[in-house]
This record gives sequence, structure tokens and C-alpha cells, in this order.
Amino acid sequence: GDILDDYLRTDGVWILTRNKQFYKTNNEKECAEKCEAERNFNCRAFLFTRKKLQCLTLAENAKMTVTFNSADAVLYEKKIYLLQCKKGIGKDYRGTEAKTRRGIPCQKWAEKTPHNPNYTPEKHPSAGLDENYCRNPDGDESGPWCYTTDPATRFDYCNIPACESQCMQCNGEDYHGEVSRTESGLECQRWDAQEPHMHGFTLKHFPEKDLKMNYCRNPDGELRPWCFTTSRTKRWEYCNIPRCTTHPPVSGLGSQCLSGKGEDYRGRIAITESGNACQHWNTQFPHRHSWIPDRYPCRGLEENYCRNPDGEKRPWCYTTSSVRWEYCAIPHCDGTEQGIVGMSNAPVQVSLPEECYRGKGQSYRGTTSITASGKKCQAWNSMFPHRHEKTPDRFPNADLRDNYCRNPDGDNSPWCFTTDPSMTWEYCNLKRCDDHTQE
Repeated sequence: GDILDDYLRTDGVWILTRNKQFYKTNNEKECAEKCEAERNFNCRAFLFTRKKLQCLTLAENAKMTVTFNSADAVLYEKKIYLLQCKKGIGKDYRGTEAKTRRGIPCQKWAEKTPHNPNYTPEKHPSAGLDENYCRNPDGDESGPWCYTTDPATRFDYCNIPACESQCMQCNGEDYHGEVSRTESGLECQRWDAQEPHMHGFTLKHFPEKDLKMNYCRNPDGELRPWCFTTSRTKRWEYCNIPRCTTHPPVSGLGSQCLSGKGEDYRGRIAITESGNACQHWNTQFPHRHSWIPDRYPCRGLEENYCRNPDGEKRPWCYTTSSVRWEYCAIPHCDGTEQGIVGMSNAPVQVSLPEECYRGKGQSYRGTTSITASGKKCQAWNSMFPHRHEKTPDRFPNADLRDNYCRNPDGDNSPWCFTTDPSMTWEYCNLKRCDDHTQE
């Protein structure tokens, strides 16, 4: 095959990196060969400029550093470093998972404490032993692992999902196959096209979701892989991907404490941070919802335990009170043996950027993401469920991050698009700062 098939191409992008080498080459293929042969560092990407025929091999890719627009440049990133899943036993896994299946942070491969490693970057230069990322330098049948920062545990395995190619596990978030027709037989629209349907699922915004060609994918936690269709009358549709007969590897215990956003938290806390009891996931009372355990078999929706099935900021649950849902107070992981810090880590009421707005709220930079009627906000860079033109690219000064309430267009107060398909947008659940009683 073509050497460039191993790279993801993005036109018009330049990236800032300290570690680079300049070469003069006639074309992109020759530049790719320089990247493969690079000995000064681990080459993860290269930039090629057509006018000057200049080739820059790079130690970093767009996920690791700052990017900006540059009309003449083409960025090629090695796909292996963008995939967050493992093929087979994961000997060539180069993702950025850096904690064990029990949530303990990994020790850096180049360090000697708390454990003196047998596998180091010097001894195994081609094994990708960067930072403290999970790797499989010795071809262990159980997959990628790392030395841990817990003095009592020398090493442990990491919970890296398998890249599925022909069939799907769970909801197909890791499906990397080549089905490109929907279940009714319509051809899929290419992800890098905005015709016939405009959308926000671009490689720039979802670099790790493998949105290539027009293959069915599940970048947003839907029930199963889907795509936009090439029919003007049908915006998107699910694809028919068979389920794998083998079960995904069980994630050991899952994590009993909070690391990152807590998507792998599998502890048994079932009470919200304000003290409300959680509603059972398999009931629709008092709140109707779509997070039904049978539909989402790998999200750990057991009993009424706090979970994060949808990539929220941290674990949450529906409550048994009139409040629809709330975050839970989950203790943070650190390197201690229990993986649990004293309750000093329970969320304290920190006054972050103030959760009120002045004037019309065009300067509001808080993190509220709930509307006045309690609906969750849609992310500004998403076109689902509502198509819109208020994107971070078009309003660069409006701080349209995540799904936080903002006022990019001079409306009366901060607002957002909602994740409820029947309500396009709504003002947010925010007060004006001057409405607060004077302390």
C-alpha cells in the first residue's frame, strides 16, 4: 500500500513544536519516508509545504500542541498515535492512557522510582516508551501495561479497548471498520464534506474518533455507529454493524475513585453532592430518561450508582427528588494503595469564575451548562441535535468552549442550544450579578 495511508492528512494547518527537523523533498511521500527514518526523535507527524517543497518532521502531533492556520501547509499525522484503542495484544498501541485498570497513575518509563524498570526508552527505542503512557514492549498476551506509582504494586495492566474492525462491542465507540451504508441502504456522506449536510463532526474537533472516508462511526456516544447520508431528505441514520461474539475485556475492578472525568468510575456511591439519593438507572421514575442499562451495556449503569455515561465533567445521577440530575462527590484517585484520598478531596464550594453575569452576559465565562428549564446544553462545536452557525471558528472571541452558556450574539442574557431535539435553544439558569443580595 501507499506509505501515506498510515497518516491522517489535514490541509491548511501548521503546528508549533520545539522538536523538528527540516528536509528538502520533492513530494509528500519522500517526506513520509524521512519521518519513518527519523533518528533524532520519535516522529509522530510531518508538515509539507508545496511552494517551498519543505519537509518538517515533528515529534508532536496536533493533539499534543498548538495549531494554527497556514494556507500552504499540509499536516500528516501518524494514525497509530491518534488511535486510543489496541489492535491484537497492543504491541503497537501508541495512545495516551496513563493509568492502570485500577486507576493508579503510571510511573514514567525513564524514571527509576518507585520501581527500577527493566524496560526503558534507551533499551527499547522503538517501543514508544514515552512519558508514562501504557505500552506493551514485551509482547505480553494480556496487553498494554505500565509500572505504577504505587510502591506496593510494581506493574499492572491498563484498560485499553480493542479496535474493532468487522464487528462492534458495546455501542461501537471503538468500531474502525469500513461499512459505509446505512441500515436502509443509503450511502454515507464523507466526514470531511459539508454537503449535502452541514455538521460539526470534523477531524479537527474529534481527532481521536477515526472519522475517515465515509465509514460509519460513533463519535458522540449514540446507541450504535451511524453516518450522515448522501440523501438530502435524510440527515443521518444508524448503520447495521454486527455485534462481536467475544465479550470486551472486563476492566478489572473499574476505578473506585475519580480520575479524569470519571468515565471509568465503577464505585458504589449513590448519593449526589447535595445529599439527594440517586434514581435507579433501570427505572423511569421520578425522571424519564434514555440511559437504559440494556441499551448501554458497557457504561456500568448498575443499581443507582453515580456514573458518567455521556462524557459530562464528572459522575452524576438522576435524583429521587424534584431536581432532575446532579453531580456526585467522588473522591479523587492518587497513588495511594486504596486509591482514595481522605475526604478532604470531596468537592469544596470553590468560587470559580463567578456563576452570575453582568449586563447582557457577553463577558460571562463561567461553566454553567444547564438551561432555565433544566435542559443540558449542546456543545458549541456539535451540530447534533441542532444545526447552527454559532461555532467557535466563527465567534473566536466568544469563548464557545464545551457546552457552557454564552452570549456570542448580543442576546438579552447567556443561552445555549439544548440537547433536547424539540427545543432548539433556551436562556440559561443564571442570575445577574447585581441580583445577588449584598453579603
